[in-house]
Amino acid sequence: MSVFACLGSFQAANAQQGGAKKVRALMVCGGCCHDYANQKRIISDGLSESVGSIQWTLLEYGSEREIQPDIYKSGQWINDFDIVVHNECFGGVTDGDFVQGIVDAHTEHKIPAIVIHCSMHSYRKAPTADAWRSLLGVTSMRHEKKKHPLTVVATDDGQSDPILASMNGDWQTANGELYIIEKVWPQTKVLATVYSEETKKDEPVIWKNEIKGVRVFGISLGHHNETMQDPQWQSIMAAGWKWSLGQ
Repeated sequence: MSVFACLGSFQAANAQQGGAKKVRALMVCGGCCHDYANQKRIISDGLSESVGSIQWTLLEYGSEREIQPDIYKSGQWINDFDIVVHNECFGGVTDGDFVQGIVDAHTEHKIPAIVIHCSMHSYRKAPTADAWRSLLGVTSMRHEKKKHPLTVVATDDGQSDPILASMNGDWQTANGELYIIEKVWPQTKVLATVYSEETKKDEPVIWKNEIKGVRVFGISLGHHNETMQDPQWQSIMAAGWKWSLGQ
């Protein structure tokens, strides 16, 4: 595991000049199939530039699907943070109590979350997987077989939602891995979809969820670094961040 506790000069200068309180943010990443070494920086640097005043703790674990991140086992871990960014891919974890503990930490301590891409496929083998999915706001077990550019279309709800205010019409990604969504949980509001030629239906890709007083922003787009580096992706992430924190 690699651990980075970082506060960039931009955030520090902003806090000194404006007296703004730094948001304490945890990002958990690692697991299968993605370039987490670079993605953790793409995400954290992008958000810091967009919203500023963030004190990041970046935890990157190994590439195995079965890893149970140590942070989640350390008692009242979530109390050290104002928001948690989940960008993990641990689909092989089977410990139900461990998974339930992550969910309970969020809902009991009212700490918001941002959930990205393979977080939707994490912990799916655990007997408490539905508790995790209720936090995410969607259920997904697979993605399309082929990777290709995706055309992201705002829903009626999305067209009027500030989270997608930066979208001027449809958004075409440079590349993408489209997740197939089997269930949208009742408290979830879908903001954008991509039509799947494989399932012949619109698949949710951006949404917001509220569960037990906790705000969760979700985006399943993010397999490729070039997707995360797209200014549109960065703008939507910043808006989702602000909504999650009630800003």
